[in-house]
Amino acid sequence: MTDFPAPGSVPPTPSPADAPASGAALLAYALMAIGAVVALISSGFPAVAPLMGLAGIAGVVVCYVKRSDARGTWVWSHFRWLIGTFWYSLLWGMIGGLVLVVLGLILIGIPIAWLIWVAASIWVLYRLVRGYLLFNDRKPIPGM
Repeated sequence: MTDFPAPGSVPPTPSPADAPASGAALLAYALMAIGAVVALISSGFPAVAPLMGLAGIAGVVVCYVKRSDARGTWVWSHFRWLIGTFWYSLLWGMIGGLVLVVLGLILIGIPIAWLIWVAASIWVLYRLVRGYLLFNDRKPIPGM
């Protein structure tokens, strides 16, 4: 009996029709990376929500606008990946802010909030780098 890969496990092959969507995904990666790096550098400490600067917001807008063009291609998983990265970055930034406000009066909230923001910033940079490397290899994000 011949072994066949499971349905959906073989990544779609790149086609010329992917070009407009892949260009938009590359733009979104660039905008989000610029937003994350600028937030980290300009604040001097880990950003509260690394992708909430103008560049990060512009990157997620590009993802939302262009993801319908990419449906059914390998690029679609990258748009989902970037959208998820943006919203989870915002969520963890807000959780850190809530911890700071609630526990800040007893001074334990400051280091806990700072650790949450550091972890969120590292996580965002990891997701941007991992996603871009897969994008550069023209591979979809596994599990998306």
